[in-house]
Amino acid sequence: MSGILGAKLRGEREALGLTQEALSRAVGLSSEFISLLELGKRMPSVDSLTALANYFKKDASYFLKEKEEAFAMLFSGEGIDKKAKEALKKFKKHCEEYLNLEELTGRRIDLAPLYTHSSAERMAEEERHRLGIGNEPVRDVFSLIELNGLHLIRQPIPEISKISGVFIYLETERAAFTLVNSVQSSAQQAFIAAHEYCHYLKDRKAGPVIDNPDVFIDEFVSLYHPHEIFAQIFASHFLIPPSKVKEIIDKDLSSKKLSFPDALYLKLYFGVSTLDMLQALKNYGYLSLYKFEEYRKLGPTAYEEDFLGETALEEKQTKKRRRTVPSRRFLSLALEAFRKKMITIEKLSELLGVSKDRIKSAFKTK
Repeated sequence: MSGILGAKLRGEREALGLTQEALSRAVGLSSEFISLLELGKRMPSVDSLTALANYFKKDASYFLKEKEEAFAMLFSGEGIDKKAKEALKKFKKHCEEYLNLEELTGRRIDLAPLYTHSSAERMAEEERHRLGIGNEPVRDVFSLIELNGLHLIRQPIPEISKISGVFIYLETERAAFTLVNSVQSSAQQAFIAAHEYCHYLKDRKAGPVIDNPDVFIDEFVSLYHPHEIFAQIFASHFLIPPSKVKEIIDKDLSSKKLSFPDALYLKLYFGVSTLDMLQALKNYGYLSLYKFEEYRKLGPTAYEEDFLGETALEEKQTKKRRRTVPSRRFLSLALEAFRKKMITIEKLSELLGVSKDRIKSAFKTK
């Protein structure tokens, strides 16, 4: 119980951006006592618990009662078929392995701050400012979100299961994870990751989220919970900043209306999918609905190969995407644990999905 209370107390304090000293002054308790509560080494008196509950505007039972286990909520979700449950169980195991590697190596990253903005556009702009990336393209959104506390796993999920992304926050462990369907193209995966990153920044305490492919299409997202609309707008503005789109169009494309090759040129610059770029151009006022529908029906492959010098390898590598893709940080943790003899070569082989012979060759071990 003390562990549950400590995790919830720390979560509520950090959600308000308070230090332990600031909270102690606000509720009339010592900062040392607050620290011991958060570490699970002490239990508060009824008066102390009441003071904390009143300050955070919570019922006292909130700090003592464990919520339904997050993964149990995922598995019991509506429309989760057998194959989806198998994928989610694999995801759960990967999360547990990830947390174990962090514990072994001592490498934990603090959670990013929680946002309470009413505007997704403003939140995307402020998060970019917080990260110091201005309005330039995010070249590796997967590594970026991991370095800001959202653990990432890319794993194949059968199309029939209709899952593009999953977000889950484990309150007791104070750890957030996202699952991105690796069957989709890298550009689509990047947008899904940015969408789940919004859930992490704003909705992490609202419970786990399963996003199906329709959530990422403007015509259908309005049928879902408002936080999905918010996350979709955030992802677009985070990956495709309107100020940068305007800068490029004014500097290089201002002499004519945007053609389909122009849209592809911008899509390649920002590293997003064709649909995501077209949706952004429509929403930012650069494409009429008529032109959007016209361009959406065109296949980008021929244009990319014949006019833009791109080979569209992404669409030719479907088989390679039908496997679990450990994140670079996960690989780094696993290799560090192995080098320090914290895990065996058999365990490293299992975690990386490579043979022991390859590992022996790489490390020149016997």
